[in-house]
This record gives sequence, structure tokens and C-alpha cells, in this order.
Amino acid sequence: MNFWSSLLHNFPLICAGTGWIVAQIIKVFTGIFKLRKFSITALLFGNGGMPSSHSASVTALAVSCGLCYGFASGYFAIALMFAIIVMGDAAGVRRETGEQARILNLITKDILKHESPAKINQNLKELVGHTPVQVFIGSVVGFVIPFLMAFIPLYAAYSPFLA
Repeated sequence: MNFWSSLLHNFPLICAGTGWIVAQIIKVFTGIFKLRKFSITALLFGNGGMPSSHSASVTALAVSCGLCYGFASGYFAIALMFAIIVMGDAAGVRRETGEQARILNLITKDILKHESPAKINQNLKELVGHTPVQVFIGSVVGFVIPFLMAFIPLYAAYSPFLA
């Protein structure tokens, strides 16, 4: 089996990637609804937003490892702990970083209000983390992905419904 074929047959990897892609696509539509503007690059490749693509990808990875190797396996345990850490970070540290950036941007605008507009518009990125709801919805998306992917004939062996 060559390298590309091996990647294509790696069910956990494909599920994790699909979870990220699906969450990012959903994020475009929720972003349009919330922001009332269309910026596909900002919404598709940006951080933050609904749902969390970090949560979707690591949850899809953990569930797919459970389906592939068993929920009592070391692979599932590693993926589950990784998912818990990533989701905690997305809703905790990264969210706090965004809040701090928002406050620093307000302080900077106040201090530089008499400066040129070019200096005032140099903002820190505020949308870097997720709310707990965004993390939860991302994990729901990630949970569903491996079960849907298992209906694809190439991955049918991992389906708890078809086996």
C-alpha cells in the first residue's frame, strides 16, 4: 500500500479532517448570520466562531479511534485525553486571550485617539477562543462525523450499524 492510499484508509485521520472541514463550512454560515456580512476567507480560515472546529476534529478523532480500535484501547484513551485538553484550552486559555485582546484594543484606541488612523487600526486579534456552547456544538459535530463516515463503503468496516 503506498503512502497516499495509506492516508486514505486511515479512518481516524479522515474523520478528524472531515470534522474540521465540516465545522469550518458551518462556521461560514453561522458567521454570515451573526455578522451580517460575507467574508469566506475570514470565516473559513479564521479562529473562533460557531462551531469550534478544534472541538469537532478532536472529538471525531477520539470517536473514530474508539470505533477502529475499541473504546477500551490505548488509542482511544490517548485521543480522548487529547480532545479534553484541546477543548478545555479552546474554551479557557484561548478565550481569555481574546478577551484580553479586546480590552487592550479599547485601551489602545483611547490612548491613541489623537494619533493617525493607521496607528489606531492596528488591533490585536480578538476572536481566538470559543464559548463553552461553541465547544459543545463542535464536539457534537465531531461525534456525528465518524458514524456518518462509516456509511461510506470504504469505511464500512468501522460502522457499528453495518457490521
